[in-house]
Amino acid sequence: MVWASLGTAGVFEALTLLATQDKAVRAASPWQDDPYDAVVSLAQFTVPMLALVIALRLLAWRAPGGADRARQTVRAAGAMTTLIGLTVVSEWAAVIARTPAVVAGRWPSVLVSGLVACSILTAVSAVLLVRWRRGRGPSGRWRYDWLGDAVFVCRRIPVLRRWAGPDAAVGVRRRAMTVFVTLSMLAAVAVTAAQAVGERWTDPLLIVWFLIVVATSDLAFCVISNAVAGFIARPPRTRRRRIAEASVVAGCIAISVATAFRDALWHVFGTGLLTSVPAVAALTLGAGLATSVGTAMLLLACFPRDSS
Repeated sequence: MVWASLGTAGVFEALTLLATQDKAVRAASPWQDDPYDAVVSLAQFTVPMLALVIALRLLAWRAPGGADRARQTVRAAGAMTTLIGLTVVSEWAAVIARTPAVVAGRWPSVLVSGLVACSILTAVSAVLLVRWRRGRGPSGRWRYDWLGDAVFVCRRIPVLRRWAGPDAAVGVRRRAMTVFVTLSMLAAVAVTAAQAVGERWTDPLLIVWFLIVVATSDLAFCVISNAVAGFIARPPRTRRRRIAEASVVAGCIAISVATAFRDALWHVFGTGLLTSVPAVAALTLGAGLATSVGTAMLLLACFPRDSS
């Protein structure tokens, strides 16, 4: 079922790249506008990342911890399939919302046909994953993680052996949030640079705002996917740290949602058309800040004592 999920991811990514990177195809795409494009853009980068780490983990399939590895890999495949499914639903919503004249034509027909195929593959992958999980009992606390497998593989490569010791893995586990932030920023810088060059952006505020939006969405993806699939087994954390991290993730998600639905939100909280970069930045980042603070206050009230 993991191979089926990887195959589905390959088909999905090929169709997504066609719809987003070719200018002629993108101009005819039914889901070229927000909020649909926001979902597609997120999946465009997160789905191949999950597919890559799943494929790489197969290199350590015979290492110790086979039971944990199987469950974690299936959970990662489930997360990847869920992302694909949500994107497929978003694209169908875009198709339904369009007029028949807009959906008609060569490229829209090709994209919709690809969407049908991707929908079928996603459904098959989801059924296989659900059937596999139903055949397994409840899982206890994981003893192994993906980081341990990475160390296992690296210790068999002479160039990397000296850097892949147990102490390095322990340090990464203790600083998992720092690792997630660093990876998110590096990915965001690359995406923002490509976008700025491709679109010929010259407004510094627009570039900084886009960098923050991409970095926060990547950070939320890293933390949530790690909680689902156990990429890095994190040690117990204090109540304050757990609340702080949950609040940050909630704020990151709010920024992504506000960015996708910024026009609709502006009709509620603002006047006129949303055309200026400062207004967009204030609306989206303000929504993230408000959500983060509100989440922290709610969690502090609901969990007044440290139960770690």
